[in-house]
Amino acid sequence: MPQAPQVPAADQTLRILSFLARQRGPVAASVIAGQLGIPRSSVYHLLSAMAEHGFVVHLATERRWGLGTAAFELAGGYARQQPLARLGRSLVAALADRTGESAHLAVMTGRDVLYIVEERAPRRPTLITDVGVRLPAHLTASGRAMLAALPREQVRALYPDDGAFADRTGRGPRRPAELREVLRTTRADGFASEDGEVTIGFRSVGVAVLDHAGWPVAGIAVTWQGDDAEPRQAAEAVASAAAELARRIR
Repeated sequence: MPQAPQVPAADQTLRILSFLARQRGPVAASVIAGQLGIPRSSVYHLLSAMAEHGFVVHLATERRWGLGTAAFELAGGYARQQPLARLGRSLVAALADRTGESAHLAVMTGRDVLYIVEERAPRRPTLITDVGVRLPAHLTASGRAMLAALPREQVRALYPDDGAFADRTGRGPRRPAELREVLRTTRADGFASEDGEVTIGFRSVGVAVLDHAGWPVAGIAVTWQGDDAEPRQAAEAVASAAAELARRIR
C-alpha cells in the first residue's frame, strides 16, 4: 500500500498543476475537485495561492482556471536542460541545409519565446535569434505558431489588454483583437509568418511542435532577408521538421 503523503497540501498542489497541464484548455474548479478527489474548498484555497505566484490564472468570465506564466517558465527551464534541444538540434541543422537559410528552435516562456537552438546558414546575415535570447512571442513566427495552437482562453489570459503587447519595429499586433486576427490567419494557413516585425528587412515562417496531447511544446522557424523566398514553400520544410521533432518527443 502506498503511504499517504506527509505534506497533503504540497501533494494536492502538484496534482492540480499536473491535471491542468494535461487539459486542452482551462477548466472549472469543480471539475478539478471531482477528477482529483480533493475537497472543493481545498481546491479553491490552493488555486488562489498558486494564482498569487503566477502558476495559474483565473478566467473570471468563464469561471475556469488555467496554467499561468510561471508554469510556462518551468517548462522553459526544463527545455533549457537539454532534452528538447538535443532532440531538435540535428533537425534544425538539416532544415538550415535544406532551405539555405538560418533556422531555430524556441520554447514559450510567459509572453516571450526563448531560443534554445540556432543554426546559422553559410553566408547569411547574423540574426538576433541567438541561443538564450528572448523575444515577444506575438511578434515572432515561432511564437505565433505556438500561440495559435494554445486554447483561445489561454491566449486571452496571456494577452488580456493593450499593455501586454511589446513593440520592436512599429509593426505587428498591438491589441488583443489584432492578435486574434493574426492567429486566425496562422491556423488557416497551417503556419505562422512575420515580415519585419522582429527586424526590418527580415522575414520568418514558423510551425509549432505538438506533444501527445496537442500542446505546443516548441516552435521551429526559418528566417531570411528580403523577399527572395516564398513563405509557403519555406513553411513546408519547416512543417516537416516540426512533425519529425513531435514524433521524437512522443
